[in-house]
Amino acid sequence: MKHNRVKKFLSYYKPYKKLFFADMACAFTVSAISLIIPMITRYITNTVLANEQSFQVEIILKLGLLMVVLVLIEFACNYFITYKGHVMGALMEADMRNEMFAHYQKLSFSFYDDQKTGKLMSRLTNDLFSLTELYHHGPEDIVISIIKIFGAFFILLNVNVQLTMIIFTIIPLMGLCTFYFNRKLKKAYHLNKQRVAEINARIEDNLSGIRVVKSFANEKNEMKKFSVENGRYVQSKSNSYKCMAGLHSSVFLFSTMITIVVIVFGSLFISWKMILVGDLVAYLLYVSNLVEPVKKLINFTETFQEGLTGFERFMDILEIEPDIQDKPDAITLQDVQGEVEFDQVSFRYKEHLDWVLKDISLKVKPGEYLALVGSSGAGKTTLCSLIPRFYEATSGQIKIDGTPITDVTLDSLRRNIGIAQQDVYLFAGTVMDNIRYGKPDATDEEIILAAKRANAHDFIMELPEGYETDIGQRGVKLSGGQKQRLSIARVFLKNPPILIFDEATSALDNESEKIVQDSLESLAKNRTTFVIAHRLSTIRNAERIVVLSEEGIVETGSHNELLELNGTYASLYNMQFTK
Repeated sequence: MKHNRVKKFLSYYKPYKKLFFADMACAFTVSAISLIIPMITRYITNTVLANEQSFQVEIILKLGLLMVVLVLIEFACNYFITYKGHVMGALMEADMRNEMFAHYQKLSFSFYDDQKTGKLMSRLTNDLFSLTELYHHGPEDIVISIIKIFGAFFILLNVNVQLTMIIFTIIPLMGLCTFYFNRKLKKAYHLNKQRVAEINARIEDNLSGIRVVKSFANEKNEMKKFSVENGRYVQSKSNSYKCMAGLHSSVFLFSTMITIVVIVFGSLFISWKMILVGDLVAYLLYVSNLVEPVKKLINFTETFQEGLTGFERFMDILEIEPDIQDKPDAITLQDVQGEVEFDQVSFRYKEHLDWVLKDISLKVKPGEYLALVGSSGAGKTTLCSLIPRFYEATSGQIKIDGTPITDVTLDSLRRNIGIAQQDVYLFAGTVMDNIRYGKPDATDEEIILAAKRANAHDFIMELPEGYETDIGQRGVKLSGGQKQRLSIARVFLKNPPILIFDEATSALDNESEKIVQDSLESLAKNRTTFVIAHRLSTIRNAERIVVLSEEGIVETGSHNELLELNGTYASLYNMQFTK
């Protein structure tokens, strides 16, 4: 990991440092006790039992009681490590998830244009699961293993130098083998997480469009696509299990070899009077103390690689800087009158793409009702998306009441703009919850008033539970007109001085369109309003109509003035009404 990533990784311990140090103290105690008990065993075997004095039973019982006390302390420490240590890891994982979710909220539309929702969800969930184990077991396993390995090594040297030198010729081979498989595991785990993300993307895509899938009877095709992604995941998991099998089998092989070497050479040393039987018993106990932490460290490499991969993917997202953010000295937009000015504004989505808007200059007076028309691809929606800074103008400047929008905070800017779109998004929950989204601290009375002003109150009261009716995912239990009126009620509740209606009625039937249109016109009174419309019948009464084409603004005027020009607007109008 890079230095700044290491620093970031360690920073998540800071809020839980007391818990962390308590966990480390318990790990140290467990390690120490595991080293003390074999020493007591050696003392009993070599000293107490060799002494024929009558008080040897008393000494054995006292030492036995000491060992019981030590084991009880070890039990308490292990319980704390397993319980509180895992809780600490889960809390740190939750902090990271909160941070990533908050970062998602900061990223602009241009980021989401290139992403799949399922993959972003995978980074927020699956990628972080393994970090709980890493954050908890990482320091703990390292502390326990280092103490046990070095402690056992020095004690083994004290028991018998020659035997210790023999077994330590095997450990470097174990280390090399571990390093080899460790590198393979890192690649395998990275691929696994990519495959899981692709599966999540496929699931999200399918479930979001399940009505389209069923309407075209394409369930079998979807199943085939999913099976392909699932098969690729199994293949990558199989590869990681192959590496894991090589790692664990090698560790088991070397561990067993060490035990065999101790038994064979220890027996020879006894026959050559180079070691006592009690020393060999203690030696075997310490060998298990030596091998067990080595195994733990090697198992830790697996946890480390999986957790590290998750952390790197986490940081990949966190290090993406939002391309639209507040200036350090950004001011709060207040007392908005509603004047909006475009000063030679140009925009394209990326440098290598064509211009969507080129040198647009337009001034909209406070409270003016302005309609934007033009063929598809002329940039109507893009122009309106630049006002709340969903995208940043490539060049030029947009001002509200004479203040450049880049000089004000995003929060205050967007709080003064209300948007009603053709594709209404309603959240899973009740009618009341969805309207309240426009003003989270609104009272029930304010919500009901907003619904009445949006011509939504009557149909809401006809629902099974009125305002407390659950409308389902994306409002599937409501008609298009009903959903649109709820979205308008949301804007009424927000009460912004600037409005954007993006083809808000184009997908509705005539009856619903009339009701929604009345709601929109009621909402637009005394507010600066931008209306994007394909149905030109909905904007005949607009104070001013701006006609956009790929060349920019080509015509401006009232409905009658533009018809008299007999230009682009007249051509569009005649296509719709002269049939």
